[in-house]
Amino acid sequence: MGYKSTVTEIGPMVQDFIGEKMIIVFNDNAPAALREMAVLHSIEEMEKDIAVNDIIAIGGQEFVVTAVGSEANETFRTMGHCTFCFNGGDTAKIPGHIELLGEGMPEITVGCTIEIIHT
Repeated sequence: MGYKSTVTEIGPMVQDFIGEKMIIVFNDNAPAALREMAVLHSIEEMEKDIAVNDIIAIGGQEFVVTAVGSEANETFRTMGHCTFCFNGGDTAKIPGHIELLGEGMPEITVGCTIEIIHT
């Protein structure tokens, strides 16, 4: 296991992004303007960069990383921030995106976990 944090808050606009097959995450100390559109999670130390073929488990549902944007690891490490895109693309369209492949969208609730399992 490489990383595990707990969802502490779900912004009211998160459902809009889920409809677009995206989830924006931030550490739970994010500014108010960002809280509305994000899934906030506990601040944890990231020991290793996220890489293609790693597993991201959200609420116990697993997704395979298919692409990592050029800035995603840095922003996740410093702010707990990235955008998880559930399209399974082999290229991240935006530097802060992480592309994931799996079945459907995860069910996110306060108290569920976000885990990174390095392969």
